[in-house]
Amino acid sequence: MIATVPRTEPVYSERFERIFREHAEFIYRTAYRVTASVEDAEDVLQTLFVRLLRREWPPEFEKNPKSYLYRSAVNLSLNLIRSRRRVILTGAVEDLETTPRGESRGQSEIEDRLRSAMADLKPRAVEILILRHVHGYSDAEIAKLLGTSRGTIAVSLFRTRSRLRKAIRTYLGDKS
Repeated sequence: MIATVPRTEPVYSERFERIFREHAEFIYRTAYRVTASVEDAEDVLQTLFVRLLRREWPPEFEKNPKSYLYRSAVNLSLNLIRSRRRVILTGAVEDLETTPRGESRGQSEIEDRLRSAMADLKPRAVEILILRHVHGYSDAEIAKLLGTSRGTIAVSLFRTRSRLRKAIRTYLGDKS
C-alpha cells in the first residue's frame, strides 16, 4: 500500500502531487461556495493538503480520495464560518470589526444569513447541497460519491432546502 511508503520516497511525492492537481480546483470551489471568501477558500485548500501531507492517509482516503477531500473541505469551511460567530469582546468597541475577516463589505445580509443557516446544518447536508447546486452533480452521482442511495440524497436535499427557506423567511420576518 502506498500510504506505508516513507514520505521521502519519490512514489509518495508523485502521488501526492497528482492528487493535488486532480482535486485542488474542486476543493477550492467547494470552500469558496461555503465561505464566500477567496482568502478563506485558499486557507481551506492549503490546510487540507498540509494535513494530508503530514500524516498517514486514512483508509477512507485510500478508497475514494475525492469524497474524502470533499468532506474535509466542507467541514473545514463550516468550522471557519462557525468560528466567526464567536466574538471575544476586548473592551474597546472601536477594536471590533464590522465585517469578519475575509468577507466582502458589499455582501448582502441575506447571503450572510444563508451562510449562517448553512453553518447550523449537519455537515453531510451541506456536502450534498454543495455537490448538487454548486458542482451540478445529479442525485445519482452524489449517491455514488458519498456511498448512499439516490433516494437518501433526494430526501436530504428536500429537507435541507426546506430548512434554509425557513431560516431566510424567519430572518425576513415571514413566519409562514
